[in-house]
Amino acid sequence: MAFLQKPKMNIEKFGHKSQMQNIIFIHGLESSGKGFKGQLLRSIFPECLTPDFEKYNPNISIKILLEKRMTQLNLILKDKDNWIIIGSSFGGLMGALYTCQNPKKVSKLILLAPYLSIPEFNSKKYSSVDIPVIIFHGKRDKIALIDQSRPLAEAFFTNLTYNIVNDNHYLHKTVKRINWKKLI
Repeated sequence: MAFLQKPKMNIEKFGHKSQMQNIIFIHGLESSGKGFKGQLLRSIFPECLTPDFEKYNPNISIKILLEKRMTQLNLILKDKDNWIIIGSSFGGLMGALYTCQNPKKVSKLILLAPYLSIPEFNSKKYSSVDIPVIIFHGKRDKIALIDQSRPLAEAFFTNLTYNIVNDNHYLHKTVKRINWKKLI
């Protein structure tokens, strides 16, 4: 896994491929854009968007919440192309759906423990996508199970790198070790 740094390793300085990149981080079901991952990504890429999506409410169905959040995401991304989307858990589902719906608007998709096993993400609705997709999934993840998410990712994404790491669903250790500038 070329994108993971060894602990206590000096971080190489990589220049941005362009002055301003279109990068967005999509948070998970119960978190926000101001959480650990959003803050980390903004510290590395100040131009990275880290919006707060519709707050999780257990009284609203996941399907309706997904529809509301996807509407928000479409409004945010509509005016630009060449997006690098980073999605965590439920945000990974949103990033995967957006990419399948708008493959020409996305240049790279990075998913962190994506929660893909939901009826709205199925091969009857979407064609496979050939952009680079990189997934990091903790082998101790008890929320978004690898044996459910991986086959779906492999069915949809033909240019897929699936990294199984020694971490849990939140991937805090892994996210800190990723060389984001090299990955992006």
